[in-house]
Amino acid sequence: MIKNICKLFIMVFLLTGVVSAEEYTQVHAEHILVKTAAEAQQIKKDIDNGGDFEYYARTYSLCPSGQNGGDLGYFGRGQMVKEFEKAAFNTPVGEVSNPVYTQFGWHLIKVLDKK
Repeated sequence: MIKNICKLFIMVFLLTGVVSAEEYTQVHAEHILVKTAAEAQQIKKDIDNGGDFEYYARTYSLCPSGQNGGDLGYFGRGQMVKEFEKAAFNTPVGEVSNPVYTQFGWHLIKVLDKK
């Protein structure tokens, strides 16, 4: 009986997305770092309308990674500040996050891969 109840809870968690069937340990992402929320929102709007993420990273990002299109390579949990990590791991592959604020400024994160 208890075994069946546990199975039911696990199924509910999996179906509702509370627990992921596949827990990723690394994300490959690019990012753009700017000073203001307004800049981040405008760049996000431009990218959503077909703008090239790497172009915006090279042109506007305050991070040295901008010279490489914002590419951060793969990183694992605990390697980035909490807000950045949460957004990167929660953004689907191929998509760009909404603007994320950290102590460094405002970020847009494009997730390239998860493993």
